[in-house]
Amino acid sequence: MITTILWDVDGTLLDFGEAERRAMRKLFAEFDLGECTDDMLRRYAKINVSFWKRLERGELTRDQVLRGRFEQFFGECGIDPGIIPEYNRRYQLRLGDTAIPRDDSVELVRALRGQVKQYVVSNGTVAAQTRKLEKSGLRELMDGVFLSEKIGAEKPSRAFFKKVFDEIHPGDLSQVLIVGDSLTSDMQGGINAGIRTCWYDPEGKPLPEGYAVDLVIRDLRELPAYLDARQAREER
Repeated sequence: MITTILWDVDGTLLDFGEAERRAMRKLFAEFDLGECTDDMLRRYAKINVSFWKRLERGELTRDQVLRGRFEQFFGECGIDPGIIPEYNRRYQLRLGDTAIPRDDSVELVRALRGQVKQYVVSNGTVAAQTRKLEKSGLRELMDGVFLSEKIGAEKPSRAFFKKVFDEIHPGDLSQVLIVGDSLTSDMQGGINAGIRTCWYDPEGKPLPEGYAVDLVIRDLRELPAYLDARQAREER
């Protein structure tokens, strides 16, 4: 039986890609930087992912990620790096302006209330995630929110999950499930923590060798059937 679900936010419960695109375009207009082209958006997205993966591996600090991604992007695009501090500050706010649920995620979380405990576990910044969760209505539906910036440790580290478990006291870890789209952050974090793992893979990518996840879903609405099936097995 699953009694606790740990939810990732960006790319899982909410559409991060669209939030990122809208934030960048708004800021280009605010800073009078000209057109933010599709090619520039793709370039920034690739840079951003690479910096966050380095954070997951412990190669960079959070501040180095938040600053360094724009240093590289601005350098490649010929933009004055002097605006980076203010650009990054506003970027967190603009990210929080867009909260688009994936696969009826808000309704799903609402339907699961009372059946399981549900918590957010995210590496996203406090400024962006707080706004997104409030705007989407997810905050009031969750039993708690754990953001790595506040915790002082990042997914997939054991330290992150230890701090979460020290607060929620889940008991049997085999009854805890993490749901997320990132293999390196969410799934590896779940493996490190000794809990069950559900990889959200909407694009149908093949599971790389080396990841023994418990469940793969392409749509979040597949999750209740899995929970019901596990409960039925427990009751037999």
